[in-house]
Amino acid sequence: MANVDRAKETQSAVRSHLAQVFAQYPIEIAHGEGVWLHARDGRKILDFYGGHAVAALGYGHPRWLAALERQARQMAFQTNALPMAVRERAAARLVRFAGLALDTVFWLNSGAEANENALKIAFKMTGRSKAVALEQGWHGRTAAAGAVTWGALEKWYGFPRRPFDVEFVPRAAPAEVERFVDRDTAAVIVEPVQGVGGAYDVGAPMLKALRQRCDEVGALLIFDEVQCGVGRTGAPFGANYFGVTPDMLTTAKMLGNGFPVSALMLSRRVAAQLKQDDMGTTFGGGPMACAVAEAVIDTIESEALLANVRQVSTYIRSTCQIGPVTGCQGAGFLLGLKTSRPAKEVQAALLERNILTGTSGDPNVLRLLPAYILNESHVDRLAEALAKIPA
Repeated sequence: MANVDRAKETQSAVRSHLAQVFAQYPIEIAHGEGVWLHARDGRKILDFYGGHAVAALGYGHPRWLAALERQARQMAFQTNALPMAVRERAAARLVRFAGLALDTVFWLNSGAEANENALKIAFKMTGRSKAVALEQGWHGRTAAAGAVTWGALEKWYGFPRRPFDVEFVPRAAPAEVERFVDRDTAAVIVEPVQGVGGAYDVGAPMLKALRQRCDEVGALLIFDEVQCGVGRTGAPFGANYFGVTPDMLTTAKMLGNGFPVSALMLSRRVAAQLKQDDMGTTFGGGPMACAVAEAVIDTIESEALLANVRQVSTYIRSTCQIGPVTGCQGAGFLLGLKTSRPAKEVQAALLERNILTGTSGDPNVLRLLPAYILNESHVDRLAEALAKIPA
């Protein structure tokens, strides 16, 4: 009864004091452990949603906690005007993990902020007036990132106008790229695997066509790997997975495992154009954020979590096309289960069976974004639950 009373009290506080802008699931979480969420009503819920693709290591991972505590005791925050070894060390660790020709890092706080800065650099370098993005793509809610987000202008953008011209390419049309990307184009921004767009694998042919066309016209190619990066595909980044290297790459979410941190990775050619004050941030590159990012990457590699993502992802594809699920798309642990009935109905039915999943911009795609420590026994629970849901 006490738990129920506390839940009601919290819900009342939410109604009174928090901006009502989020659709929320009918559960209140008390704490998490590994891939499990513990609700205040006593339910133990298997989490296939991962805090919206954030919880790469799950909840309460000891190495993550140790890094956070150690850095907090040593130095919780310091301005970028004062050099700190932890920033350089974490940047070198990220560059080494990526294994791409992107060896300069600018630390920020969120994916949208990283995308905002990447776009600004592209316009500053080229002096051009247009950006190109993909249909169904999502890049954030700030002015520039929202401008290149599919459907934002009609749904929630809010600003009186976009800060630059934008064109959207169909996401599965490599032959159309030449028509959209021209010598007015400063940047092309693309998620190698779209998240909100339904865990949709854009694919190597499309990414290679964008890379080739950007080279031809002098535009800069930006990979938004906020949701598909840092191991979620089973490779370090989507760029590795598809074998295409952009001029800039943005990443966040999984990089901090719940602690706010993002990074903009730049090629040498782009980094060489930077001057003092071209970018700035107060909290980006904070020592706690950098210590956590380093710990996350170390854990992914030392615990062979990329291999686990690949193995368990294959197992999901082979066992979970059952009940209302008719197909699967995406890569690694950014998967979309195609459903024969509205995905929201399937999601609700799974939650009744104590399994949390996500939906997407596609009404018939259920999104899976689990922690990299997920194993096959957890997948068996999902498959058993799906089998009990009418198609």
